[in-house]
Amino acid sequence: MKNLNIELLENTYKEYNKRKFVSPDPLQFLYAYKDIKDREIVALIASSFAYGNVKQIIKTVDKILNKLGKHPHKTITTNSQEDFEKLFRGFKYRFTTSQQLVNFLLAIQNTLKKYGSLERCFLAKYSRNSKNVLPALKHFCKELRSYGNVKSLMPDPEKTSALKRINLCLRWLVRKDSVDTGGWNKINKSHLIVPLDTHMHSIAKNLGLTNRKPADMKTALEITKNFAKLNVGDPVKYDFCLTRFGIRDDMSIKDIGC
Repeated sequence: MKNLNIELLENTYKEYNKRKFVSPDPLQFLYAYKDIKDREIVALIASSFAYGNVKQIIKTVDKILNKLGKHPHKTITTNSQEDFEKLFRGFKYRFTTSQQLVNFLLAIQNTLKKYGSLERCFLAKYSRNSKNVLPALKHFCKELRSYGNVKSLMPDPEKTSALKRINLCLRWLVRKDSVDTGGWNKINKSHLIVPLDTHMHSIAKNLGLTNRKPADMKTALEITKNFAKLNVGDPVKYDFCLTRFGIRDDMSIKDIGC
């Protein structure tokens, strides 16, 4: 890793890690839910649909959450499969069909019945002695995938995927600052993994955090490890502020010299 300017990162964090820079980002939906029982569900749904054009992501997540109502936890735990099928008849978003969405909501429902909350499902395989959240992450994905075909929303954790969307969900729920909402208080933020997509991969290469070509889990772990050299207690601290430059039309990564 080349000598990275920590002052540059800190200044970028201070300037851009603000709620006024969130939209358009599916993170924005979490702010409407004070109860963590609702918010963890919203976080999982919003992050799982975070693929494709950001404007379409926002439109799609908004449509789903409107149908689930003000208290998605109650809706999901009380609805039947028939209720969900009626509610989302005709739904389609890129690779995700209405049946996959229904399967996903039923998977959340079954996970809540089994563990009591999504957080408890994650904690079932989480240890503060682990290097990172990866073992718990794999368990969490496998649990949700075990209830039916949800492959467009929950990737196979045994493949090489960086698991960007679920790591994004974790960042939102574990970290708490001006933009990340927190709520999952038993997971150490030092164990989080950078939510790696092609944009973050490009930024990381420009910053000298990796030379690897594939945007896979191995690369995500390398980037996280190098961020940890700068901030061991919070290696994904700079994820939000750096990725603003790929989401917002009024911001350019050149503004911070990358």
